[in-house]
Amino acid sequence: MADTRDELAGVVDLFGGLARDELEQALVELAFKQGKQVEREAFTAEIERAVEAYYLVETEYETGDDEGDDSEDGTETVLVAGPAAFPTVPENGEDLPHILDVPDRELDREGLGEAVAERLHEESRTVAAAGDAERAEELLDVSYDLEAWAPVETDDVRETLDRAFE
Repeated sequence: MADTRDELAGVVDLFGGLARDELEQALVELAFKQGKQVEREAFTAEIERAVEAYYLVETEYETGDDEGDDSEDGTETVLVAGPAAFPTVPENGEDLPHILDVPDRELDREGLGEAVAERLHEESRTVAAAGDAERAEELLDVSYDLEAWAPVETDDVRETLDRAFE
């Protein structure tokens, strides 16, 4: 089982990207390999917290067909290791690609970076308006991580977040 957000990102990173149900299944398999008994639903909240903290990010992936997808338009939502993560493969994690049948996915990293930058910008405006200095500190760190993770600039995010400290 992945015990940290970095380990969640490490599991996702093994595959390049995973749908939520695939990640949950991977975590169940990992827990089994580690001799732990865990219900699949127990991972939902932890995955959500990892997304909120930018350890995992969601993106739409075009599958090229509409069979078995989340939507009717040939796309599915997948999670990828985010800018705040230092992906770490948990104990027995290296076995997961041999256990799970997950399709190969090639993601547009530049487009993904732009989407995460837009999400960060929107959240920074909300945080600055609320004067939430604690969350602003967290997002400030993410802004620097994001610039290292993808070819995007986040100076405007930092300027916006400065207002939360006033």
